[in-house]
Amino acid sequence: MMSEDYILKMKGISKSFGGVEVLHDVDFNLHRGEVRALAGENGAGKSTLMKILGGIYDCDSGEVVIDDKRLNNGSVQDAKQHGVSIIHQEIVLVQDMTVGENIFLGREFKNKSGFVDFRKMFREASAILERVGLDKLSPDTIVRELSISQQQLVEIAKALSTNAGIIVMDEPTSSLTDREVEFLFQQIKTLSQKGVAIIYISHKMNEISCIADSITIMRDGRHILTASISEISYEQIIHNMVGHKIEDYYPDYKVKAGSEVLRIENLTTEKVEDISFTLAEGEIFGITGLMGAGRTELVNAIFGLDEILSGAMYLDGQLCTVKSPRDAIKKRIGLIPEDRKANGLILDNSISFNMTLTVMDQFIKGIRIDKTKEQEILTQYINQLEIKMTDTDQLAVELSGGNQQKVVISKWLAATPRILILDEPTRGVDVGAKSDIYHLICKIAEEGVAVILISSELPEVMNMSSRIAVMCEGRMVKIFEPQKETVTQELIMHYATGGYEHESY
Repeated sequence: MMSEDYILKMKGISKSFGGVEVLHDVDFNLHRGEVRALAGENGAGKSTLMKILGGIYDCDSGEVVIDDKRLNNGSVQDAKQHGVSIIHQEIVLVQDMTVGENIFLGREFKNKSGFVDFRKMFREASAILERVGLDKLSPDTIVRELSISQQQLVEIAKALSTNAGIIVMDEPTSSLTDREVEFLFQQIKTLSQKGVAIIYISHKMNEISCIADSITIMRDGRHILTASISEISYEQIIHNMVGHKIEDYYPDYKVKAGSEVLRIENLTTEKVEDISFTLAEGEIFGITGLMGAGRTELVNAIFGLDEILSGAMYLDGQLCTVKSPRDAIKKRIGLIPEDRKANGLILDNSISFNMTLTVMDQFIKGIRIDKTKEQEILTQYINQLEIKMTDTDQLAVELSGGNQQKVVISKWLAATPRILILDEPTRGVDVGAKSDIYHLICKIAEEGVAVILISSELPEVMNMSSRIAVMCEGRMVKIFEPQKETVTQELIMHYATGGYEHESY
């Protein structure tokens, strides 16, 4: 329950990297028991501010005060001792250690002989795992064996185990199912009632309105405003994040579907069963469902990543076989993967390398590199997608999430695909970049490319798709046509959770 006194006061925080100012005189105060959303576009300074709070970065000027005690600048240990715990967006667990060892890493229980008391550690870990809905997970499980969503929940359990007074959650639900999100929100409410302050960083406006008491908005390294959630509208939040009103957030795309490009008949793999659908030129075919429903596994089969056990795939009416991504690319099928950092980009290589990876044969002949042709390709897509960068030699890892996604998209556009599959294309992307990507998807479709759009965000798939397929437990259980029938989020969830035609909803 939110208290009137402040647990945290950050005053006049400024920070520069290489002469570029990323935070300018930022104030951030937080009440005990308050749940504060921290919002802003990628690059607004949110993560940098929180890393200063956690002692990961030192600030150039300003101070951090917790419970009236000033923190040592740039000391992680001092921040932890003052009750600051950060759940990072990127999972930082030790993969070859057990869940219990990760939860109490650096805080192991010791017996009288000075050895680690594993029995006590695992018993305590089990109690904490139960709080985040992982009651069936054994604490002696090796982390590498867990799914991404389970690892995310272990990160959250680790933060809960520290009895912190301030917990920072950076995009904590990016890999969680709806049920797991519900468990997390229950824990946030319980912690708040016990006086723990939560800083919740998210691009998901529905989550912010559901869980937060207040919101702080940052833009270009500056504090723009702090307001009660009940006193600010969605439109005001977006306007303050981007600095202007976003017109036509979702494009009004009128589908002009052409001839059939792809037909899937009774496709079955180890992960999906008896899938059938068609895809036409210029169409945006949306696929949604709960995590684990088989969405990604379906498109992995189409792209040649997973073996097709039975069924058939037709391109332009002709039976075809795609046994590998190389086959898919030759047939002009492109896939923008769900995890762009692990599977879509070579982060430690340059933007130019990543953007031209699929078309290097166009400007590399033997040992000769046609720099003019390479630059033509780069310039075309940098301008078309409005990618923000210092230069094309900049490493991909240094870009914001939205600009990284634009680099992945440009890589496939350069290959001139006939079919483009986008798996969660706006995950971890700010609202301004989301709108850019939505307009880009529609422009791609207008040029005749057949698009498959996978999304767990129902407003996204409902506003962008000409047809919507719902998957549940490895099957495609329903295909909606929004232009011919009324489709609601409740109706989609009815089928996504196992409902059928004859049931009421």
